Amino acid sequence: MNSLRVRIGVLGLTLLAGLTTPATTAVAETAPSPTVEEQRLDGAAPQEILRRSGFDTVATDFARSLGSARSYAQARHIVVREGSALWRRAVDRAQGRGPAGGDLSRDDDRPLYWARLGMTREVRVFEPEFGLSAEQRTALLSELERTSRGQTALRYPRGKAVKRILVTGFDPFTLDRDVRISNPSGATALALDGTVIETADGPARIETAVFPVRWRDFADLTVERTLRPYLPTVDLFATVSQGRVGRFDVERTNGAWRGGFPDNENIGTTGTIPVSDPASQPQWTTTTLPYRAIVAADTGRFPVYDNTGVTEIPAGGTGPVVRPDGPSEGSTARAGGGGNYLSNEIAYRATLLRDRLGLHEVLPGGHVHTPVLQFGAGNTDPATGTVTDPEFVRNRLDIIDQVRAILSVAASTTVTR
Repeated sequence: MNSLRVRIGVLGLTLLAGLTTPATTAVAETAPSPTVEEQRLDGAAPQEILRRSGFDTVATDFARSLGSARSYAQARHIVVREGSALWRRAVDRAQGRGPAGGDLSRDDDRPLYWARLGMTREVRVFEPEFGLSAEQRTALLSELERTSRGQTALRYPRGKAVKRILVTGFDPFTLDRDVRISNPSGATALALDGTVIETADGPARIETAVFPVRWRDFADLTVERTLRPYLPTVDLFATVSQGRVGRFDVERTNGAWRGGFPDNENIGTTGTIPVSDPASQPQWTTTTLPYRAIVAADTGRFPVYDNTGVTEIPAGGTGPVVRPDGPSEGSTARAGGGGNYLSNEIAYRATLLRDRLGLHEVLPGGHVHTPVLQFGAGNTDPATGTVTDPEFVRNRLDIIDQVRAILSVAASTTVTR
């Protein structure tokens, strides 16, 4: 997501804490207020999306179950169970298993997003008789985030007969501009999770997870915690987000800079991307996806580009300079090919982790930007438009299919490790 382009009018959309053991003796504290994200939940469009997908009872059912807990351990068990069930339900719906729950198309990622917020809001205002400390509440929220995003459900077959692909997507964002927004990267994650695709030399299993559009989660190293156990064993990874109108981009270079565009909590953060061991942090990381093969292949109706541009401060310089062919020696990052928002950041973090694990030469991985998911003509005004339309659905389905084809091409050039 390129915040520079967002600021000039192009809608470039993209895109938990680890397990802790809280104290067993809790001190009751006042429940915090709902977040900015959760407060949007009561709007007409989110409620319609939930109702037309059958996800409108998720939060109330969850609150009822959570209210039955008689201890922190029971509450944690319920949160893990129900968060995992929400992810499975969303994946099943997207892949045609079970009831649709309503007339909203199955490929839609938004029911998962809004239902999750309903659940996190219930945890945030939960005031059990046994008492809940701030630390315990934070741990419950972290468990709910991880489980409902598929981050704890990554499963690959044993052996070398099937290649292993890891794909990430993002929540919807810029919701104050248009609360109806969907994110095709999140929809792709739901559509592809656990599926098997054919490559030139055999089958490949795709596992997926979705990440929030929040600066603070990334600063808390949610990406690294989720991906670290899997990068040493997968054969290919792709972080995916929504980018530019009418095109796919394989982003060649990722920059170590946060540009400050507001996230889903309406917080903007500017500065160097915070990582562990900042003393060894590079200004740039690069894709190891087979971009030439991807760009050359016929993967769908949208053109696919090898995007080499960056914005840098040259060595010895004082101001940012756009370079179409990548960074110059000794330069300081101001935007990668994918901008300086959270899509660039997930790409930077994932590829930096790859390199720090010593996998740069053997693990293909990097970032793919999808086209902006657009509503149909006549349905572009959020004040008067509908939450879906046939062109909107067709565009999302075509994007999902093309990501699948891109992954097939990429995996076909990859040697199983």
